[in-house]
Amino acid sequence: MSISTLALIRSKQFWIFQLVGWSIWVSLRVFGDLFFVPPEYLFPRALVYALSALAAVVLTTLLRKLYKMVWERGFVVRFLVTWFASLVVALVWQPFQNYIALIPYGEVISLADASTEDLFDGWGRISFPLILLWSGLYYIIKYYQLFQAEKEKSLRSEALAHEAQLLMLRYQLNPHFLFNTLNAISTLVLSESTEQANGMLTKLSKFLRYSLDHSPLDKVSLAHELETSRLYLDIEEVRFGERLRLEMNIEREAENAMVPTMILQPLIENSIKYAISKSESGGTISITARTGKDEGVKYLLLKVSDDGPGLPDNDGESDILAFSQGVGISNIRNRLQQIYGERHDLEFFNAKTGGLTVMVKIPYDRT
Repeated sequence: MSISTLALIRSKQFWIFQLVGWSIWVSLRVFGDLFFVPPEYLFPRALVYALSALAAVVLTTLLRKLYKMVWERGFVVRFLVTWFASLVVALVWQPFQNYIALIPYGEVISLADASTEDLFDGWGRISFPLILLWSGLYYIIKYYQLFQAEKEKSLRSEALAHEAQLLMLRYQLNPHFLFNTLNAISTLVLSESTEQANGMLTKLSKFLRYSLDHSPLDKVSLAHELETSRLYLDIEEVRFGERLRLEMNIEREAENAMVPTMILQPLIENSIKYAISKSESGGTISITARTGKDEGVKYLLLKVSDDGPGLPDNDGESDILAFSQGVGISNIRNRLQQIYGERHDLEFFNAKTGGLTVMVKIPYDRT
């Protein structure tokens, strides 16, 4: 929010408080008259109160300008200026009130004929305390606005830091993937498989464009994310051929769920690295997605499994913190923490039939 916009909002708030506050003051004075003043004088006296309130609006607006001028001068200076300025305003406002208070009764007199005692009657017990109260409320609101501005500034800073961290994580593309893909394309070109090389370049271009164009805070449908993962797998299939096999079991309702961009690719890459590439016969990667409910809260469950060697330990389930091999896995862990906080699960465990299963559980958010 720009400084000019913030100043405009504060100015608007000031005038709202002014009009509401002095309207309440007029209403209270009129309400008090209902019990002690003859009916024929109620309306004229209400007009007198309205004129007094209008004068108060003008005088206190001048006070606001003065308080803004001395705001940076320190507490002692502000205190002294507030005290004496409130005193001066009270000494101006009270005679005006006392003079026009006689109008409803037809007793308009000239200022020359009015006594000083009559004109200033009540300034110390009515006007001065009321103006001091207005000044106190002004400073309370001012400090509250500054507190809120600092709070919003802090939140914006945290949000920017949050986004910067996600951007850093988001752009940590595995250099080995790019190196291997370019090597594969180079091999295809040398073997004069130009059509296959062009197809691989096109898929690589689409994959990189998708991965770099989307903000780390963006979410896409699972169906869209699966299409991107398919691009990545198509590229890897050129390298591994029939050694890379894929199985998908996607629940229809799960396809509409919103997921963070590039949430599956690092998990698939992990399976290719530790299961497919290390086996002469290759292996199978299974991607499963389904929805469910936990204590009435709907969630999306994603699983990426392979039939490779699995985790080094054979204890079954293993917490994500105990397994941090590779940038991609750390990337997933940190992004989920940044986006969902404690409202997610990320677990690794060895399947009973062999191989590693990665499970991601996040709140269900429909497109």
